[in-house]
Amino acid sequence: MIPTDDIRMASDRIADRYDRHAALEQEVGRRLFDRIAFQRDEPEAIVDLGCGTGAGAAALKKAFRKSQVAALDLSAGMLARTAKRSRLTRPIRPIQANAMALPFRRHSVDLVVSNLAVPWFSNPSRFLGQVLRVLRPGGMLLFSTYGPESLEQLHQAITAAGMDCAVPGFTDILEIGDALTAAGFREPVMDVDRITLDYPSLSALAEELDATGTSLLIEGWPRCRKQLESLERHWPAKDAGGRVPLSFEILYGAAFGPPEGQPMRTDRGEIATFSVDSLLKSRTMG
Repeated sequence: MIPTDDIRMASDRIADRYDRHAALEQEVGRRLFDRIAFQRDEPEAIVDLGCGTGAGAAALKKAFRKSQVAALDLSAGMLARTAKRSRLTRPIRPIQANAMALPFRRHSVDLVVSNLAVPWFSNPSRFLGQVLRVLRPGGMLLFSTYGPESLEQLHQAITAAGMDCAVPGFTDILEIGDALTAAGFREPVMDVDRITLDYPSLSALAEELDATGTSLLIEGWPRCRKQLESLERHWPAKDAGGRVPLSFEILYGAAFGPPEGQPMRTDRGEIATFSVDSLLKSRTMG
């Protein structure tokens, strides 16, 4: 996995130009938020994990005006942009932290949202465990991530050109569904989308991968970057006008936190937790 410090420093570098290039991330975010219809109750506390420049957090605050919205990211540069979206009437709370160690109390969050940030999390199983810890019973996790057919044309061009770099093997939809169930989430729902972008040239495509940080996921990308002419010669399916396509498989997931007392899988085995109120209530009823 990519070292945390590398992700943080790269995000700081691109923060000021990210929004001008993040068409894919913004479109996926809009499609992701359409799925909030799964949310059964008005959330009191919402967390946007891997918030980037805060577009998603601002949209969540607009949709749920009475909710407390926290926007969490590793990058101070990204959070500085997020803070500019906060308004007196629609405040957003920026938090610099690692998703592997969420700085929230147990059972304190109603809705956790993460748009295309999962591929950067160093330990997806630990991430799910952290979300489950902070999610209230019945609370909702909503996320998007890349599927294994993402960057398909880039993979084909790299292979045809014989370059020493590689597109990552993203997790497929069945594995993610299984991971949600294994972690202890209830009623996981997964679906898939395919989005193809096209660019006037491969250099424009490469600039966008760099400006959104996506290139950090590609092993050996600096070597590929120096051989764009060779990559372009081997690029599949260019249209008659010479435009360069690049496809992304987008996976969307929604799942709910378990009721109190259901065991959760952790590094220390399965742990069941109860609130004092629920224990007192059950004792009184007994």
